[in-house]
Amino acid sequence: MQTIHWKIKQFTELSVTELYEILKIRQEVFIVEQTCDYLDADGYDDKAIHLWAETNGEILAYCRLFDSGIKYQEASIGRVLTNSNYRNLRLGKTLIQFALFIIEARFRAGDVRISAQDYLLKFYSEFGFQDTGKKYLEDDIPHTEMLKSYKYV
Repeated sequence: MQTIHWKIKQFTELSVTELYEILKIRQEVFIVEQTCDYLDADGYDDKAIHLWAETNGEILAYCRLFDSGIKYQEASIGRVLTNSNYRNLRLGKTLIQFALFIIEARFRAGDVRISAQDYLLKFYSEFGFQDTGKKYLEDDIPHTEMLKSYKYV
């Protein structure tokens, strides 16, 4: 395995090649693999911080991060994915740990809200996310809204 590099960039810092690779892997996972027809370029990429792991220009894991008041009242994480060729590396856990650290460090957010596919509820609960009870279908996939609250003393 090659060296894995983690990158954090705002939209305006992305190169054309990086943006292309991000959009490509999101389409591979969310549209092709999950057989969902939806508009991935949803108008929020320019408001996000993009976090990903790559090796030799190939994206292994990715997510985008939002400050409070953009997607939700709270900060949020979205478009979380791991490249199907690298799921055995368990990069998802590292990705979420980095994402939460970045949200706390950059945004100073008190809470983080996510829209989780139901099969990942246990995974997200390991990071302190709790089911809010709001369940819905998004692109015919069961989702649950989850919230992680930070309690500062």
